[in-house]
Amino acid sequence: MATHPLQGKVALVTGGSRGIGRAIAERLGRDGATVAVAFARDESAADEVVARIRKDGGRAFALRAELGRHGDAAALWAAFDARATEHTPGAAVDIIVNNAGIARSSDLSNLTEDDFDKVFAVNVRAPFFIVQEGLKRLRDGGRIINISSGAAHLAMPEAIAYGATKSALDNFTLNLAKELGARSITANSVAPGIIDTDVNAGWLRDNAAAQAHAASLAALGRVGQPEDVAGIVAFLASDDARWVTGRVIDATGGSGL
Repeated sequence: MATHPLQGKVALVTGGSRGIGRAIAERLGRDGATVAVAFARDESAADEVVARIRKDGGRAFALRAELGRHGDAAALWAAFDARATEHTPGAAVDIIVNNAGIARSSDLSNLTEDDFDKVFAVNVRAPFFIVQEGLKRLRDGGRIINISSGAAHLAMPEAIAYGATKSALDNFTLNLAKELGARSITANSVAPGIIDTDVNAGWLRDNAAAQAHAASLAALGRVGQPEDVAGIVAFLASDDARWVTGRVIDATGGSGL
């Protein structure tokens, strides 16, 4: 008989319509959570995720939430409040997954101020205020899971701003864990390496040499899949992870060992 470790829980997943976010949303749904699938623009993709979760017996709803502008967190939670009561009593949440993020592939010499501001607005400011606003709704014993990157702790001059945002996110996680521990709320980061998603499709898919190189970087000898990351997030969201907080969980398959 299947078990549902997140039965009765409500989860919010930003960037939940594709890639890693989609895999996380679907996994949390299979584990019994009611999932709010937040998306920026592609409503049809978000609706597909919701339909998939429901087909598997779960509960889910989509939220439009374009991040990277002032007031984005308040707008997201207002949309959540309006929809959540249709699916669960009250507008409370148990699991917040800050997955939405963007990258800017520019080095120090070529990065523009606008690109710098945008990547920090989406990758750092949005999670900060999503959590700040979300604490009014996050139940004691809840989970905050921030999707970081292996790039946070590597020298990658070609993605200098992106790496800096993920380092900032990890520090945010550390401070959340300290501040919210009294409420039994855990906060952790998950740091993927190269993952086979549509974001990387342009250089990774249908390119045998790129696939081989990416696989060679991991001790486990293959390219990561979105489900690999989703499994780690599902663990951190569960009661089994109740004694893990303030950590950055490596999800690179052992890259750079």
